[in-house]
Amino acid sequence: MGSASDDSREHLLDVGGLAAGGPKIRVRGLRRRAEASGEEILRGVDLDVPGGVVMGVIGPSGSGKSTLLRALNRLWEPAPGAVTLDGADICGMDVLALRRKVGMLFQLPAMFDGSVADNVRYGPQLRGKKLTEAEVKGLLSLSDLDPALSSRPASELSVGQAQRVALARTLANDPEVLLLDEPTSALDPISTQNIEEAIVRLKKARGLTTVIVSHSVKQIQRIADLVCLVVDGEVVEVLAPSDLSEAKHPMARRFLELS
Repeated sequence: MGSASDDSREHLLDVGGLAAGGPKIRVRGLRRRAEASGEEILRGVDLDVPGGVVMGVIGPSGSGKSTLLRALNRLWEPAPGAVTLDGADICGMDVLALRRKVGMLFQLPAMFDGSVADNVRYGPQLRGKKLTEAEVKGLLSLSDLDPALSSRPASELSVGQAQRVALARTLANDPEVLLLDEPTSALDPISTQNIEEAIVRLKKARGLTTVIVSHSVKQIQRIADLVCLVVDGEVVEVLAPSDLSEAKHPMARRFLELS
């Protein structure tokens, strides 16, 4: 973690829940440079994500939050051994199988042609499995969406509805980890609340491990179990949401005070 001392490094890893039997995701020495400028975006990140928790990732703009998130399912290729899932190096996994296990929801939802049900069925159908209507409606309900929308053309949905369909489509692959990259930044307050409630419900109903990058400190305080503070390409602190006022890193403190 670059400038972090050995003591603070151990603190970060302890907060990550090692005592509970090891993390779901482990990141060690993760580095990334910008292709054009060569500037270092991530500077040797270390992080543990325990299973069954919601971990929020916050920090100043340009600090590397989304870059960190996208390494976790190989949307860019980390160095071998830098990221493990249940102790296995993700670089040694089939990338499509990994992305079924580690699903991702982006800032803006992209709907495929066809109905809402067609979208939800998309992933399993690639593997030769067709979800029943009851299964589709169950996934819509779990994503805080009216199951009656299953037959509606996806092109007719609002952005908030489409984001929840995208969530149901991701859940149809039965992921073990859900990555969310500012999933509510384009949504109105009611749609934002719907997504937040779905995230909390998924943790309770499925024990789903979730990592969410957000620009909203208040959102993270509402839904996260742990908060990862990223500053200038480094994870500088991992805290409980109730302990954010105790952040010690100067830039992290300034970010929190101004948020």
